[in-house]
Amino acid sequence: MAAGILYLITFVSIPSLALYKPVKDQVGDFVLGAGSDTGVMWAALSEVVVGLAGIGTAIVLFPVLKRQSETPALGFVAARIVEATLIFAGVVSMLSIVTLRNDVAGSAGADPAALVTIGQAHLATYDWTMLLSQSLAPVFCDLFLGYLLYRSGLVPRILPIIALVGAPLLLASDVAVFFGANDQFGPVALLAAIPVAVFEFSLGVYLVVKGFKPSSITARPLPATDRNPELTPA
Repeated sequence: MAAGILYLITFVSIPSLALYKPVKDQVGDFVLGAGSDTGVMWAALSEVVVGLAGIGTAIVLFPVLKRQSETPALGFVAARIVEATLIFAGVVSMLSIVTLRNDVAGSAGADPAALVTIGQAHLATYDWTMLLSQSLAPVFCDLFLGYLLYRSGLVPRILPIIALVGAPLLLASDVAVFFGANDQFGPVALLAAIPVAVFEFSLGVYLVVKGFKPSSITARPLPATDRNPELTPA
């Protein structure tokens, strides 16, 4: 159940795009004092929560997934950590824009044109980190997880199938965005992200409501070193 709850928590940042809109639409005006920064702060906090919850899903699932295959289970954990790290980097960029607005723009001798340029640079950093963290990293998370869930039979097979089909679609969209052939926030990119979102949300709901199905890997006893840390060799 814990993994399911954590997966559902990863969706709390959905409103962040709307909350970041004043910055993304007119970063220059925002840096120079237009509008409110309250929504931006809430959006940044929600993304931090998402990053921590994402790492939590990997930590909670790893002891079970490694019984199927430890290498992809470790890959899932590593992908989640990379995803969270990049999310935090993007949040830092947004918070830096808020700092420019609140602590620098009103100071004596501040150059408005230079502040706008710096704000635009931070916004560009956020957009790139968002592409890598919340679009590209989930591709690898869901490929590892989809493979493990499909092989283990821990959940209905339709769920990992959605992941294994959706991840390559999202990867193709991300590559197109990377080379400028597609708009990162356009309809094509959003459609490409739907299967992955459906998989992760459905998995969260399923784990909360039903938990893992009986499986040969859950029936296996844990190694002695996992049951009692004192037995771990020095």
